[in-house]
Amino acid sequence: MLSAARIKRTQSSHNEPGKAVMPVPAHSASIAPRLLPVLSWLPSYRRDWLLPDILGGLAVWAVMVPEGMAYSSILGVPPIMGLYTLVPPLLAYALLGTSRLLVVGPDTATGLISALTVGAVAAQGTAAFETLTSTLAILIGIFFLLFGALRMGWVAAFIPTPVMRGFIEGLVGVTIIGQVPHLLGIEGASGNFFTKLWAVISHLPDVAIAPALTGLLSFAAMASLRHLMPRAPAALIVAGVATVLVGLIGGEAAGISVVGNLPSGLPHLAVPSLDPAILRELVPGALAIVMVGYAEALGGAKAAAMQIGGDIDPNQELVAHGPANILSGLFGGFLVVGSLSKTSVAITGGARTQLANIVAAIFCFLTLLFLTPLFRGMPHPALAAIVIAAMLHLSKPGYLRELLVRDRQEFAIAAIVIAGELTLGVLQGIALGVALALLLLIYRTSHPQAAVLGQLPGTEAYRDLRRHPDAITFPGLLIWRPGGELFFANVAHVDRQLKAALAAARPLATHVLVDADSVNFIDTTACDAMLHFIKELQGQGISFALARVRDEVREPMQRAGIEAVVGSANFHERVTDGVRAWQQQQPLEARPTGG
Repeated sequence: MLSAARIKRTQSSHNEPGKAVMPVPAHSASIAPRLLPVLSWLPSYRRDWLLPDILGGLAVWAVMVPEGMAYSSILGVPPIMGLYTLVPPLLAYALLGTSRLLVVGPDTATGLISALTVGAVAAQGTAAFETLTSTLAILIGIFFLLFGALRMGWVAAFIPTPVMRGFIEGLVGVTIIGQVPHLLGIEGASGNFFTKLWAVISHLPDVAIAPALTGLLSFAAMASLRHLMPRAPAALIVAGVATVLVGLIGGEAAGISVVGNLPSGLPHLAVPSLDPAILRELVPGALAIVMVGYAEALGGAKAAAMQIGGDIDPNQELVAHGPANILSGLFGGFLVVGSLSKTSVAITGGARTQLANIVAAIFCFLTLLFLTPLFRGMPHPALAAIVIAAMLHLSKPGYLRELLVRDRQEFAIAAIVIAGELTLGVLQGIALGVALALLLLIYRTSHPQAAVLGQLPGTEAYRDLRRHPDAITFPGLLIWRPGGELFFANVAHVDRQLKAALAAARPLATHVLVDADSVNFIDTTACDAMLHFIKELQGQGISFALARVRDEVREPMQRAGIEAVVGSANFHERVTDGVRAWQQQQPLEARPTGG
């Protein structure tokens, strides 16, 4: 608290005598950085960060330009739309994002969902398909903004890591098989993974040497550069060299497909489709992209924070992705999300802040104005090689092997997601995985693992007898732990478990002591069921007590009348206190026996 004298001195030092001062609200300084997180790091920007940020921005630019054009083929749109997608999202996220290094841009996983979503409404290669691709980006941005305003950053928690990894592994296969025809210069096919695979095998006799050699050599170059020069912009090098070589040898005449003329200059504002019927068809895909893209972006932001520090606000991350997608769609681009792979490029390039993204945006802007003619001769097989190499870089089969050892249930879910994507489709696969994960969550919360406890010799710790058979038990006393929250969905299961434990007790128990330390919540249904059960036990001559009951659990018990029936003296702070209280009530002190 400032003293009156100090306040007076402060006012006199900053204002002319006799003039009133308008007080500034104390919270105003904290509102601005929340609305524009760039203000949280810009005032403390250090001069020695400038060169690393410029170099990091150049590295991001060198990756995003060729990858933006390459990923356009995943979405089924012209390469120029990939370039239109780069500048607005980079600038929007730099101003609104809370991560100092996250790079927002085109993405393979969500890009394929976009292609499938729009492909259900319009035919690829048509103007309507391109318009709807941009419209979908705007719709995605609106959903991001809406979820951010509602502070729904927790939604990403409903895509567990095994589901996400299974989704990515399945997506790797689906995307690669879709790019193989472009890599080899043969005809592709629509359908699921196996339909496309059979089409590739069937058309292998039609492979022409020139396009296949271009694609395979480009892929080999990508793999070699990643291994030998991991910090080099492999995509830019391969795209540039392939373009020059194909131009020198006259590859177009030999049947090598190239990008063709790209318009120079800035894009015009794209008018989105506002047909309600079409928008309704785009909504499911947009929601799927928001969930998957947000989970991926949050992972990238957290990984960057671990590298250089800083706090991540999950809700503000949703907000930041809103304008990034809306502006991309309005300027003729497609959807964007935070990318872990591109963020790693920025980190490797030495970037320290979002100024690196602004530098990358400036160079992407200059590319649109002056450099698009250089990409006219870029061969499609080289772009396919870039996509395939990027997808293989995302694959982590070692995680699945480790998951099989750690938890077979979660491995099964990941495997089902992969199988669902390969047979049913990408959207169906991820939906199946999320549904199974939610069902597993419901099952686990409705079937908590209760335990009969015994005292570890020489300690006051009480543990599960199944895991500690040497623990000490007390004849006539059942010490029992419910294993989790108590609510309407699991109270019947918990009731059956406790009755089974009582029936199995030898000698028969005359007193039940419940260790409630694992219970953080109890609802009215569980309170009513517990009250009924306690009265039933008391009618059989079995007394009841509780230990380590949390305040937020004891209060509902009091309102339900449980404490009045049990007695406040039978609520103990420790399990040991409950055991001693029971022992003191016995005619002869109960002697512990080995479990």
